[in-house]
Amino acid sequence: MVSPLRRAEAKRCGLTDSRLRRTHSPVFRGVHLPKGQPRMLADRLRAALAVVTPGSFVSHHSAAQLWGAIVPDHPDVHVTSRVNRTRRQGITAHRAKKDQTVVRWAGFAVTSPTQTFLDMAHHLTLVDLVVLGDSLVRRKRTTPDALVSAADGKVGPYRRLARRAASLVRRGVDSAMETRVRLLVVLAGLPEPEVDHRVHDADGNLVRRYDLSYLPFPLILEYDGRQHAESTLQWQGDIDRDEALDDDGIRRLVIVRDGVYGKPGTTLVRIMRAMRRAGMPVPPLKDEWRRHFPGRPGDVLHPR
Repeated sequence: MVSPLRRAEAKRCGLTDSRLRRTHSPVFRGVHLPKGQPRMLADRLRAALAVVTPGSFVSHHSAAQLWGAIVPDHPDVHVTSRVNRTRRQGITAHRAKKDQTVVRWAGFAVTSPTQTFLDMAHHLTLVDLVVLGDSLVRRKRTTPDALVSAADGKVGPYRRLARRAASLVRRGVDSAMETRVRLLVVLAGLPEPEVDHRVHDADGNLVRRYDLSYLPFPLILEYDGRQHAESTLQWQGDIDRDEALDDDGIRRLVIVRDGVYGKPGTTLVRIMRAMRRAGMPVPPLKDEWRRHFPGRPGDVLHPR
């Protein structure tokens, strides 16, 4: 563990400013870490807590990262104070709310996973908040039911967003992109696919799992990242799986990153076509998906 060194403490120990600069580098104004040490999240958190109001705790983006969840990058360390907030470059200090739940984790006072989800409703879009919730559940930090219960009791201007996002959190989600594919489908008003369907043999051994599926209709959706194409072992496994799916008469519709960020409308057209071929009823599209998945000019269904 790397301990942060405050400039005032260095002075008391007889370190001049020039020697401090040779051996340490500043993290925030007035606090330093030894040079040559990798900057881990915990080191930055300790450095921030050393210079903010005593009694502050890790919260928001930094709390989500500490819990191992997926959250959009933010350059600052985020803390919350129950009294006056310290203003310092590189640190975002929030004002504590009534009944905010704080626990001890990894040596830090930090908002609980469920509290972190509620707090981030003030800062994230619906899609990013569901990504956060799915990742917290995957890390076994909380459960969908716990998030729904906490969101139902939330008050304030972002309670509707928290409740909506909590209702869309699912177990068994593998990645943020899998969440985004599912939400593209759901926000377009199409039937929600089942998450993490598992197929076992007669002895109970896991044979296959499907990220997103519409069984018993013969259709599954799968997000395929670049790593699949770059791994020979994964590539061979995909070939074997596709042959098994063909034997079972199941269509595997592959969606890549550009199909979510660049051409979501085209992706929805592909999904609807596959649904019809699988014998599924396909309702008219709703427009909510457009706000969350704007896509690029020229995408099918964009603009209206």
